[in-house]
Amino acid sequence: MSYGQAAALQAAVFQHLTTLPVLAGIPVVDAVPKGQGAGTFVLIGTEEVRDLSDASGSGAEHRFAVSVISEAAGFTAAKDMAVAISDALNNAALTLGRGRLVGLWFQRATARRRDDGRVRRIDMTFRARVED
Repeated sequence: MSYGQAAALQAAVFQHLTTLPVLAGIPVVDAVPKGQGAGTFVLIGTEEVRDLSDASGSGAEHRFAVSVISEAAGFTAAKDMAVAISDALNNAALTLGRGRLVGLWFQRATARRRDDGRVRRIDMTFRARVED
């Protein structure tokens, strides 16, 4: 097994998300912006990786989170962004700078209010299969 494709996978996901029209003007980041006030952003977050190597070669499964975080009133705007992200990443044919993406699939989502209801957060988990 190798963790070698982790950065390449994140870079490909980032690149793909930044081309979505629904995210025009919305920051796509991998760390919560400091001094975050009112606003909306997309966070490429946590990741778990496990070995999926077999007799044909080495490979890994990456389960990673993409979150929509918004202080806009209501869930509608955040859900519209989450739907677009889910549609764009599910079965996406991304080119990695290292290794090869075999498949990318939506796995689950959780929508919730935080900070006394001022913030909406939708956490989506995706599963990616990569090979060397």
